[in-house]
Amino acid sequence: MPNLRIVVVNTVIHDEDDEALHAQAERARVLRIGLLEAGYDIIASLPPDMYLPERIAQLQPDMIIVDAESDARDVLEHVVIATRDERRPIVMFTEDQDPDSMEAAVEAGVSAYVVAGLQSERIKPVLQVALAQFKREQKLLDELSDTKSKLAERKVIERAKGLLMERQRFTEEQAYQKLRSMAMSKNLKLSEVAQRILDVEDLLG
Repeated sequence: MPNLRIVVVNTVIHDEDDEALHAQAERARVLRIGLLEAGYDIIASLPPDMYLPERIAQLQPDMIIVDAESDARDVLEHVVIATRDERRPIVMFTEDQDPDSMEAAVEAGVSAYVVAGLQSERIKPVLQVALAQFKREQKLLDELSDTKSKLAERKVIERAKGLLMERQRFTEEQAYQKLRSMAMSKNLKLSEVAQRILDVEDLLG
């Protein structure tokens, strides 16, 4: 994973407690050291605000790392909106040990949810596993989408065949060969020709 372009989303501390600010600064420092030592490219550190989706769309990072103290849910909401249209691996380092927060994070698409114990030497293996997990999930989603698409195309072809059999008194084989011949002559997919036939039928009533 060399040259992985990373955006870090940091918690915004509203508490004036110096200890909280110091803890956040230390976490950010450890995270930055771990990323740089592993050879990753930190292209931006951003707050989880309403502008996050636009900034991520502009930066086009390979991965998003969320560094959250105890408000993981609130931060995650912004990140999910930011990655809704284009999925990316998300790694969350947080102090939030609430099981509901963990479940919500996984449901939202977080590839790795790491609670406490942020050491720089752990960052690289965590990111490697997260990226592998993301790629695996993305492959499964792509395969599922492809299967659904093929099923939808098959249904369209079957409907067009049925229409030709009814209107032209074709056998099933004749209807299929007619669709195939039209597709070849027009340089279109079988499902595209079938859909055109159905569209014409709908238009003419």
